[in-house]
Formats: sequence, C-alpha cells, structure tokens
Amino acid sequence: MIGVRMTRTHKIEALIALVVGVLLTASILALVRWQKQKPISLRGAVLVQDSEPGKQRPIAGVAISAGDLATSDTTSDSSGFFVLRLRKPIRRGHPVVLVFRHPQYHPLKLNDFVNSGLYIVHLVPLSSNTAPENQPEVKVANVRVRYTVKVMTDLNVGSAVKIFEIENKGNVPCKSQPLCSPDGKWKAAIGSATLDAGAGNAFRNARASCIAGPCPFTRIEADHLSQGGQIITASARAWSDTATFLLEAEVFRPMVSQMEHWSYPVIFGEGLSFTLPSAAVSVSIEADLDGQTIIFPLGPSLFLSWAACDAEVNPDRARIYRCTLKPGYRFQ
Repeated sequence: MIGVRMTRTHKIEALIALVVGVLLTASILALVRWQKQKPISLRGAVLVQDSEPGKQRPIAGVAISAGDLATSDTTSDSSGFFVLRLRKPIRRGHPVVLVFRHPQYHPLKLNDFVNSGLYIVHLVPLSSNTAPENQPEVKVANVRVRYTVKVMTDLNVGSAVKIFEIENKGNVPCKSQPLCSPDGKWKAAIGSATLDAGAGNAFRNARASCIAGPCPFTRIEADHLSQGGQIITASARAWSDTATFLLEAEVFRPMVSQMEHWSYPVIFGEGLSFTLPSAAVSVSIEADLDGQTIIFPLGPSLFLSWAACDAEVNPDRARIYRCTLKPGYRFQ
C-alpha cells in the first residue's frame, strides 16, 4: 500500500515539474522573441494645406510628439520628412495620438492606430501672407538665381622654340655602321632636342620638322610629342648631309576659374523652389522689389529679408532650395 502511494506521489511531482518546465520554456521563448522585435517607427511628411498640389510646400521645423508612446519627440527636416520612434512594447493596432506644432501654423492633433503606413500631414497657416493694415505689399518680380562653378582651364602663356642640327656626310655606304638609312644603304646620324615648359606648365600642340638641308633624306623618329607634358623631346634621323630641325610647342598653364551660371526658380503661390549642382558656390538671388533690382547674397544661413528659405541635399548631391514669402510681400 505504501509503495502504491509513493508511486502516485512521484507521478504527480513529475507532472508538476513537466508543467513548470513547459511554462518556463514558453516564458523564455516569449522573452527572447520580445527582445528580438524591433521598435516601430512612424514615418511621414508635413506639408502646407492647399487644394493645389504645387502649393503644398514641405514644412521644416514642425515638432511631432506622441506622448509617452514615443522614445522622444522629433522634428521635420527641410523636406518635411519625420521619423517618430515608438517605445518597444507598442505594437501595430495600438491607439496613438500624434500632435504637430509649428509657430506659423495651426496645431494639429491626429488620432490614429499604430500602422506601417506613411503619414502625410497638412497644416493650415495661422494667417495669410498679407501686409499689416495701412502698409502696402511689396511686389517681388523677375526672380533669378546666380551662382558660379569652379572649372579647370588651360591658359596659353606663350610658346617655346628650339633648333637642333644633325651632322652627317652624305653618300657614305652604311656597311657595318651602327646607324643607317631606313633602307640600310647609307650611313646615318641621329640628333635630338628637349624643351622644358617649367613647373606647373605643360606643352600642347608640339611639332618637329626639318627646316634646312637635305630634308627629303631625313625622318622624325618615334613621336611622343602629341602626349605633351612639362618636358618634351624630339629626335630625328638624317642619312645625307647635315640637316637642321625645328622643335616648337605652345605653353599652357592649368588654372582654376569661376564660370557664372543663371537659374530661374519655379514659383507656386507664395513659395519658390530651385535646385543647384553640388559644385555651385557664391549663390545669390536677384529680384526686383517694387521695380528696383536688388542682389541678395544667399549665405550659409540662407537669410533673405523678404523670404524664409531652407535647403537640403539630394541623393545625387544636388541641392534643392525652398523659399516662402514673408508677410508683406507677394510675387508679381
């Protein structure tokens, strides 16, 4: 009887141990899976509310928050793009309240559920772009962008000339001479000349030719003149009497120069946009304000007295600029 009771007790203890083991394993697996899960990030863009797509300009500097659900608040960049990272326990389908704030726009509270979609948010400006009472609006017209690009150019700084002679006696059979005419019949001689353009310079359009003596019985040897460079050498062969040769080339100095370019921005409503290549420097905007042409240098701060501007770099390294008129100004 005692043996039977002990056997039942052992079975119950084994069953309890099995259940505890299964629960513990499931808990560990759930914990591991939870740790491997990546936190969810909400992505989107903030634009100006307008019925015309061309006037829905990106809004930079918009503060976006989701209360305690987010690890921290975020801000939209110059293209209006934002990323809001949620805390790890938050999964899809969880209720979320997104709040968008900007000093120049009405705040927006968006009630939604966490999902993987893209948020396209439109904010309404606090006021239209109108001048204060009793103050006329300034008309902005003929807007154009001026910039320069550095280019490498070769400046012709002169030319170089050198004369050299090849002494030889004609009608001498070659026989066992080390140098002969191309047909191997007559004794020949070889001469050469070298020109140095100087440090930082290079030769272009180099040429060598026979200018005196029995030129029909001469030949320019291997020609490397077309390659140019700081130092060039010409050699020639003569198999008759003494001949005179001329080596000449033009000297160029590589220089960096600024080439001016113009661009004309696209204007929609109260905003204008334009793109510039990555090499563009010395950017300025020219515009007619109430009929007077004024040049506005667009420095690193992108400050304009009549517009607020921001810029960003595209994947192709080009820069895109967006400007919005300030109150009291309008495009004509």
